[in-house]
Amino acid sequence: MKPYKIKNIAGYLAKLFLANPLTPVFAFAIILLGYISLQIMPREEDPQIQVSGGSIVVAIPGATPKEIENVIIKPLERRIREIKGVEHIYGTAMNNAGIINVQYYIGEDRESSNLKLYDKVMQHMDKLPKGTMAPLVKPFDIDIDIPILTIAFYKNSDTKLDNIKLYKTIRKIQQDINAIKNVSKTTLVGVKKPQFNVFIDLQKLSAYHISLGEVAKAIRSISTNAPEIDTTSSTGKLTVFGIKNAIEDIDDLKNLIVAQYMGAPIYLRSLASIEYSYDKQNFQSALLTYQEEKKSRLSFNDAGEQITLGISKLKGTNAVSITHEALKELENNAQKLQVQGVGYIVTRNYGERADEAVNELVHHLLITIFIIAAILIPFLGWRESLVVTIAVPMILALTLFIAYMTDQTINRITLFAFLLSLGLIVDDAIIVIENIHRRMHLPESKGLSFSEIIVQATDEIGPSTNIATIAIMLTMIPMAFVGGMMGQFMTPIPLNVPVALAVSLFVAYVFAPYLAKKFINFGEKS
Repeated sequence: MKPYKIKNIAGYLAKLFLANPLTPVFAFAIILLGYISLQIMPREEDPQIQVSGGSIVVAIPGATPKEIENVIIKPLERRIREIKGVEHIYGTAMNNAGIINVQYYIGEDRESSNLKLYDKVMQHMDKLPKGTMAPLVKPFDIDIDIPILTIAFYKNSDTKLDNIKLYKTIRKIQQDINAIKNVSKTTLVGVKKPQFNVFIDLQKLSAYHISLGEVAKAIRSISTNAPEIDTTSSTGKLTVFGIKNAIEDIDDLKNLIVAQYMGAPIYLRSLASIEYSYDKQNFQSALLTYQEEKKSRLSFNDAGEQITLGISKLKGTNAVSITHEALKELENNAQKLQVQGVGYIVTRNYGERADEAVNELVHHLLITIFIIAAILIPFLGWRESLVVTIAVPMILALTLFIAYMTDQTINRITLFAFLLSLGLIVDDAIIVIENIHRRMHLPESKGLSFSEIIVQATDEIGPSTNIATIAIMLTMIPMAFVGGMMGQFMTPIPLNVPVALAVSLFVAYVFAPYLAKKFINFGEKS
């Protein structure tokens, strides 16, 4: 009998790893890398969508909305249309200022889009009318604008804490949480910030013939923290005298000289009442109503006004670990908050939802693997089914490790891609095992060792298996070119399904023959 000549890479891989003592070590390393990747990969509930755009704010003091529209909005809109990738432009004209919102097509590079928008506005600076203030270009940053954790703070009914002390307490917690690694920013919504409130008596103002502008100018003159630069000293060094903010308490404002009337100074206390309180001009507030279970019944509690602390993360970081660290920091301050009479409720926990979604899908993934094993037993036998069952976690583990190395996050769509590919990745291992089983009972296999049968059986199905797997991979790749929000959302599918199929070929040619040699009883020694 002529010696069998291997014709395909499938046979070469099977022969190389079949008797290699490092094969089980390699298999164990793959499983371990997959498990580690599952634990340390950044977890999100949904994949982040790349959205580009920005706002342009241009102010012309004293201009009417019609003038703003003609000299600011329309000319800038024409210039911005010259930028490639712009999808929508929305202009708003109002008294003294105009705002233009620009949205790029989904998927446009954010940094490049922001730079092009800024350059286009700056190129148009010489065309703006006289008296126009410098435009403000503010890019959208959706990656960090959406909070992953929101906490509502409220005052208990028996507390005497005022709005200023409440703000300062929450502000301190905000600073601590903002220092956590991978926290991009924190925001406070519904907050009442401390300030000096000056309530002008308009009748007294009219009696002294003083305008509101004079009062505002006098207050501004002592509330600006600006340095005064003196001449150089004898040592040749520049001497700078810093001016501290002159407003330290209410008396500083009360004793402020606003103007002179008939040779006598007019103090601010003669024109207005002054208090140190919160920003009265801020009419925005948020109310909180929550429910709790008491003696097997739900009761609704009205906590009144609340301040919501929003915590956002950097793109591509782990939402689960960040929310865990933030809540841990909050627990460290829980006793201090309780003493001050401040309660809090976590109103949104994106990290917890992401962790639950990922864990649930992993659980379903394991159930699906066992279902596949149970289905294969009556058709292949329990030994053959065991080989395929072991190969499936190895394929998923290696695919997960590759996803981690390419800076992907694990989310519902990533795991959906694994579930989608699960029915496809078992095909290669089944084909290899089934052909080994078939070759075992052929007359021409008599006199051959089990190892030789395995190599020949694997090599035999190599070309057809390669073509079939590549054809399925090619059906998934076009999904990567789908545009818009849906294309961005479904990106993990074309990124991971073809990789899983390619890995399934590798595992079928390397580890399925090795496992077949260990578990399938042929009755002969190799």
